[in-house]
Amino acid sequence: MAVDDLLQRVRRLAGPEAAPDPALLAELARSQDVTLVREAGRHLAALDPRLVTPPGRTPRPLRVAVVPSFTADNVLPLLRVGLLAAGIAPEFHLTAPDQQLMALGRPGSTLDDFAPDLTLCLAHEDVFLPRDWDPTDLAGLAAAVDERAERYTAAVASFAGRATGGVLLHTVPLPSAWPRTVTSHRSRAGIGRLWRELNLRLLDLAERTASLDALDLETLLADCPSPLRDERLFRFASMAWAPAVERLYAQEAAGYGRALAGLGKKCLVLDLDNTLWGGVLGDDGPENIEIGPMYPGNAYAAVQRTALALRRQGVLLAVASKNDPGLVARVLVEHPELVLRRDDFVSVHANWDAKDGSIRAIADELNIGLDSMVFLDDSPFECDLVRGSLPQVEVVRAAGDPAQHVNTLLSGGYFDVLDTTVTDARRTDLYRARVERREWTERQGQASPADYLEGLGLEVAVRAADAYLLPRVIQLGGRTNQFNLTGSAHAEAETRRMAGSDEHEVLGFAVRDRFGDEGVVGALWIARHPDHWIVQNAVMSCRVFSRGIEFAVLAAVADAARAAGATRIEADFRDSGRNGPAARFLADAGFTPRDAPAADGTVRHVLPLEPAPALAPAWISVRDERPVPTEG
Repeated sequence: MAVDDLLQRVRRLAGPEAAPDPALLAELARSQDVTLVREAGRHLAALDPRLVTPPGRTPRPLRVAVVPSFTADNVLPLLRVGLLAAGIAPEFHLTAPDQQLMALGRPGSTLDDFAPDLTLCLAHEDVFLPRDWDPTDLAGLAAAVDERAERYTAAVASFAGRATGGVLLHTVPLPSAWPRTVTSHRSRAGIGRLWRELNLRLLDLAERTASLDALDLETLLADCPSPLRDERLFRFASMAWAPAVERLYAQEAAGYGRALAGLGKKCLVLDLDNTLWGGVLGDDGPENIEIGPMYPGNAYAAVQRTALALRRQGVLLAVASKNDPGLVARVLVEHPELVLRRDDFVSVHANWDAKDGSIRAIADELNIGLDSMVFLDDSPFECDLVRGSLPQVEVVRAAGDPAQHVNTLLSGGYFDVLDTTVTDARRTDLYRARVERREWTERQGQASPADYLEGLGLEVAVRAADAYLLPRVIQLGGRTNQFNLTGSAHAEAETRRMAGSDEHEVLGFAVRDRFGDEGVVGALWIARHPDHWIVQNAVMSCRVFSRGIEFAVLAAVADAARAAGATRIEADFRDSGRNGPAARFLADAGFTPRDAPAADGTVRHVLPLEPAPALAPAWISVRDERPVPTEG
């Protein structure tokens, strides 16, 4: 689409009778015109984000602080486009370049007052390099860089320690002209080593600091066609990055924001012909499709290996293909060069139905939202069909040379998470068991709900969140939308602080039934007071809805609270537009509203513990695997 057409669509949204344009952000995200995307981002700042949000989705608000060491004003509109496309409505705070270390290192700064959910620390080489140095004295240069790095990392660590949200720093690229001021090849290599040690130091800081993560920008720039900067603009306006680098960073930072907000995609739906292999299965036959060690077969094999790598990290794989189901079943079992096999997929829809219908059926089978799905297909017709019919689904077209398909799929960062867990590695098995569970349910016919639930053999284990369980609890808090009392998530640093506090408790709970282990499916954040406990938030995966799990867990918490001398449990609820199941749970469990809504919409609810409420379902066996607090 022409640049003027896209900008005109953005401008039309400012009109009083503007109609929503949910396809706009996807088209901006695909545009290679950085100037266009930046201009669109500036216009979008004044608009209601719901005008560009697919139906059925509510943009997640996120306070984003940008703390640069150089002029980074142009990063914000690019970042706005990326975050809006990820389902996030950002509110920005930009600090002055000459205030970076002060803003990060000094408690009580305006940065602290802003209380960001996400803080982006942008740095260029001048933060670490002395203005004047002797090119014959590499030891002196190393000492100067070390001193400056110590100041920078101390400031970043200080802010990360008091921040309530995520903090992202990045490795710092060194302009190629800088080492060339040294004439000795050996000394140039020494500078390269020094700079890599600096970046390793930044990566190490992120690895050992809670709530701090690092983006390896230096590595990502290897594929960027642009120079690092326009030297004239750097000298004139302190703009350390060229527009293409600003766009690259904004895309990666938006992906981190998506992960931080728990909006990473869960399911990759794949076409088959000319996507997972070359050729058309029905025309060419199983023996003649292109897959194997020679081009283009090796390019399609790379797509399959990438999909397999995603599956091993918790991404669900499914197939939506217009194909003969018998041939597809045969090739997935028999073809010797295939990387992916039938067991790698949680659902295979090979038929002659429209693909939007197949994708909707997959979502229903797995009980996941359409907005958690990515669809990869080579056909422009199929891609346009799904974009128009299912705007919640992220559509990626595998166009052109198959050697580029892997980059095309991964460049959007759709599946990014803050960390992977043991549950992620087992997710395909968990969802396959869900399918078996559904088939068993259908076979029960007219069995009563009580008989059905009794037949599941449900077991629930409630555990304190230790070092092994915390990553999964943090992940659940960020990714769970429907059963989420507050519609938001505790930051990682806050969750870890509560888990180590005598006045708080962070719990996870796991579920098993006759079909296997569901893994850790929910979590609670609790503040303990002598006469009452407060459930600050509770989340539970939608895959265990309608079994009474939440009531069994609440019963265990209520028993522990009564044993510790508490006479009531309080719980906070805030309507997010998507957490209706959590609201119904509070009412069904006997909670009643205590106060009028707070300024942010939060309502405190109360459940008396005298007399003891009857909460535990008879069909669930509960094991409380944490120490019971003693009274007083």
